[in-house]
Amino acid sequence: MANNNSINHALTPVGEEQRVFNGLSHASLWFSLGVGLLVMQVGAYLVPAVGTQDAFVAILIGSLLGAALLAWTAKVGCDTGLSSSGLMHHVYGSAFAKLPVMLNIVQLVGWTTFELVVMRDGTHAIGEKALGLDISPVLSTLLWGGVLVALMCGSMLSLVRRFVSRVGLPLVILSLLWLSWHFVGVLQAQGVDAFWSRPGEGTMGMLSALDLVIAMPVSWLPLVADYARHGKTGRSTFSGTWLGYAFANMWCYALGVLVVSVSPPDTEMVSALLLAQGGLLALGLILLDELDNAYGDVYSSAVSSHSLLSKWSIRTWGVAAAVLCTVLALLLPIHDLEPFLLFLSSVFVPLFGVILGRLGVSQPATNSASNTSAQAIDWSAALLWFAGVAVFHASATWTPQYGSALPSLALTLVLAWLTRPRA
Repeated sequence: MANNNSINHALTPVGEEQRVFNGLSHASLWFSLGVGLLVMQVGAYLVPAVGTQDAFVAILIGSLLGAALLAWTAKVGCDTGLSSSGLMHHVYGSAFAKLPVMLNIVQLVGWTTFELVVMRDGTHAIGEKALGLDISPVLSTLLWGGVLVALMCGSMLSLVRRFVSRVGLPLVILSLLWLSWHFVGVLQAQGVDAFWSRPGEGTMGMLSALDLVIAMPVSWLPLVADYARHGKTGRSTFSGTWLGYAFANMWCYALGVLVVSVSPPDTEMVSALLLAQGGLLALGLILLDELDNAYGDVYSSAVSSHSLLSKWSIRTWGVAAAVLCTVLALLLPIHDLEPFLLFLSSVFVPLFGVILGRLGVSQPATNSASNTSAQAIDWSAALLWFAGVAVFHASATWTPQYGSALPSLALTLVLAWLTRPRA
C-alpha cells in the first residue's frame, strides 16, 4: 500500500468515500460564498451609470450566465474528480500548468488578505459608529486571522455540511431579508416610480454592465472544482452550484443598487447598512459570512500549493497560508494592490475558457483523468490561453463598451473545442 504522505491529493481524483456533497450542500456553499459586502459595493457601481431597469436586466442575465459558467466548471470537476490544479495539469500539461497554479496561489493569498482587511474595516466601523468603541485594527485583524487559522485546522467537508448548510445559511438569509425589507420600505417612502424610471448617465453600456455582473461568479472559476469534486453526481453539482450562486449574486447586486439609490450621495455601503433599522445585527452576520469567502480562498490556495509540494498536507498548507495572509493584512496597503489582484483575475477567464472547451463537452472518464501528467506542455492550449489574455486586455482598452470577459471567454472556449484532441 502506498504511503498516504506520498500521494498528491490535489492531482488525484477523489474516491467515492469523499463524494459527500449533495445538491443542497453545493447550493448552501455557493449561496454563502456569493453573499458579501464586496458584491453589494460592486452592484452599487451600476447606478447611475445605467438606468434602474437596465441595471436589473443586467443583474438577472449576468447572474444566470455567470453562475452557469461557474456551475459548468463545477460539473467538470465533479465528473473528473479533479481539483482546479488537477484540471490545469490535465489540459495544459504537467510542466506548463505550474505557471497558472502559482498565479492562482498568488491571487488567492491576495484576495484572502483583502477579505481580512474588509472584515477588519467592517469591525472598526461597527465599533466606532454603532458602539462608540475604537477597536484596534491590529487586534481585529489578529482576531479574524486567528479564527481563519482555527477553521483551517478542521475538515472542509464537515464545515460545509454541518456549519454552512445548517447554521450559516439560515442566518445569512435572515440578514438579507431584514435589510431588503428595510430598504424597500425606504424606497416606498421616497417613491418607487421615480426610482424605477430613472435613466442612466450613459457612462456604461449594457454589455459592460453584464461584464461587471459576471465578474463575481467568474472570479470563483479557479477554485470551484476544489469543492465540486466532492459532489455525488455531476447533475446535482451543476444545479446546486448554479442555483445557489445565481440567487445570491442577484440578491446582493440588487441590494447594492437599492441601497445606493435611496441613501444620501457619497454614503459608504457599511455606513448605509449600519443606519438601517437592525442594521448592526444584519451587518454583523454578513461580516461573519465574509469569513466563508476568506476560508474558500485559503483552502483552494492550500490545494494548489499541495499540488506543487505534496510533502506538506493540504491542512498544513492551509494553516500556513492563513498565517501568511494575517501578517500581510497587517503590513500591506492591500487596497492599493486591488488593481493588481484584478489584473491577475483577468488571466483566469481565458484559462478556464480553454479548460471548458477541452473538457466541458466530452470529459474523460474519472480513471483516465488521473493521468494528469501525460505530457509536459500542451502548446495549443497554452497559446490559446495567451491569446485569450491578449483579447481580454485589448477589449478592455479599445472596446470597453462590449466588455472584456465575455469576448475572451467565448474566443478561448470555441477555439479550444475546435482544436480538442480527437480520440
